[in-house]
Amino acid sequence: MGASAIAQVPAAPILVEIRKLSKYYRRGEQIIPVLVDINLDVELGDYVALMGPSGSGKTTLLNLIAGIDKPSSGTIKVGGVDIARLSEGDLAAWRASHVGFIFQFYNLMPVLTAFENIELPLLLSNLSRRERRERVDIALSLVGLEDRADHRPNELSGGQQQRVAIARALITDPTLIVADEPTGDLDRTTGEEILSLIDQLNRELGKTILIVTHDPKAAEKARRLIHLEKGVLAD
Repeated sequence: MGASAIAQVPAAPILVEIRKLSKYYRRGEQIIPVLVDINLDVELGDYVALMGPSGSGKTTLLNLIAGIDKPSSGTIKVGGVDIARLSEGDLAAWRASHVGFIFQFYNLMPVLTAFENIELPLLLSNLSRRERRERVDIALSLVGLEDRADHRPNELSGGQQQRVAIARALITDPTLIVADEPTGDLDRTTGEEILSLIDQLNRELGKTILIVTHDPKAAEKARRLIHLEKGVLAD
């Protein structure tokens, strides 16, 4: 059989397209570069780990892709949308619909229950109370916390709080999930459980994952590893 007759597996669509991206800060008259001339593509359904020493620009790059920050120059397109050109209001609406966030220290509201923390992003939607409850119940089931719905963060372990944060990240069915050191505040065993859950989001739910980590064990879960050194990309 000739090579031309072999079926080719089509490439996945590009979800994140970054071109000539730079980010710098001004301190008086001094310009401090954080990211320099970054070019990067992330396919839909990929699982990418960003690694590098402290100060290499990992979290800055993650925040730019997630629309938390804006670049000094260059373009970031996510799902074909040039997010650097969006107004603050449009960018906030875009984030709410398209990005789920998982942080090292969970960022849960201490006065709210697990259920209420997960429901929070849906309060800006047009969903009815019944529809919100159904979604939250499904999210709690996915992270194995059906019996902790009425518990507040101080009544949960670190691993359980991170599971609540993952459920909250999932609740709007985002295209992209970004995780910044999601196991950094957890012991090894609990951290591995959280990594397995994030891996499940990618394999079984098809979520595109971008994770910043110092942990080689966490990076091993990813399909692709990218290093940043002094703001320069080394794929």
